[in-house]
Amino acid sequence: MSPGGLCDAPHMAVAPRVKPLDLFTPEEWTRISARSSWRGIWMVAHAWGVILAAGALFVAFPNPLTYVLAVMLIGARQLGLAILMHEAAHGGLHPKLKVNDWLGEWLCAAPVGASLASYRPYHLSHHKYAQQAEDPDLVLSAPFPTTRRSLRRKMIRDLTGQTFFKQRFGPLLGKMKGAKTTGQPKGAIFAGEIARQRPFLLWNLGILVVLSALGLWWAWPALWIVPMATWFPLVTRLRNIAEHALVAKDEPDPFRHARTTNANWIERALIAPYYVNFHAEHHMFMHTPCWNLPLAHRVLEKKGLTQGMLTAPGYLSVLKAASSKPVAA
Repeated sequence: MSPGGLCDAPHMAVAPRVKPLDLFTPEEWTRISARSSWRGIWMVAHAWGVILAAGALFVAFPNPLTYVLAVMLIGARQLGLAILMHEAAHGGLHPKLKVNDWLGEWLCAAPVGASLASYRPYHLSHHKYAQQAEDPDLVLSAPFPTTRRSLRRKMIRDLTGQTFFKQRFGPLLGKMKGAKTTGQPKGAIFAGEIARQRPFLLWNLGILVVLSALGLWWAWPALWIVPMATWFPLVTRLRNIAEHALVAKDEPDPFRHARTTNANWIERALIAPYYVNFHAEHHMFMHTPCWNLPLAHRVLEKKGLTQGMLTAPGYLSVLKAASSKPVAA
């Protein structure tokens, strides 16, 4: 029998679940599931504060070292905004849904070119079918393990902006190429893409206007676009690998639908902000606010239940395992 209290069972399309009160006392679950009217707002403010502080560091002390540090910190907090959008998809940023969705859409998703409205149904489907055949995110974990050479190529594409360009402009270019087949005018396709990207474009225009007014117009490409095109895609990939790579398909045990990675403070600053490393707990208790996931982990640990979970001592160990496939002779 698994730690989740499930016996071996035939494949089911919907991922098996745990009942929190089978694991926690009512008092423990009340603490773990408690929402907050200020923690989510604070975390959004924190993400933007780190972005501003990292940019100011380079402006005040311009040199290669501070620039690389700024790019890494800003790119990680751009990922942080995407993670907080993810939190909003679960209703965790604020108890009031309208406030939650406004924060998630306009202060988290739009600045990095995402959409909470589009992301939420997709992501909840991922939770419903986690690691089952119907999981829309299964394609992200399917290629692993891969070879070190393959992983290195992917990371180089991330750091050189190739992944950013493909994700940002690939769909538009594909539609343009298919315009003759569909009969749709290219102008209409382009206008539709502009409309879809309007919140992202407005945010970038606003950032550029404010920076230009401060005499720092160059900071928009150097300290916003470059991190978004380099470090942000890389750490997004690393996060995806850590969460679900090498996790068994059709896994019947809800304790093993995702991996929790024990991130140190450097990893939390540059790769895994806002408790995203507690991914096994997140999948078991998906509506628990992210700041309570460490508490859930500690309580499970005291009960001896974390031994059956998928865990890793750090991101490097996951990458080593995920790139352990031998090179074909």
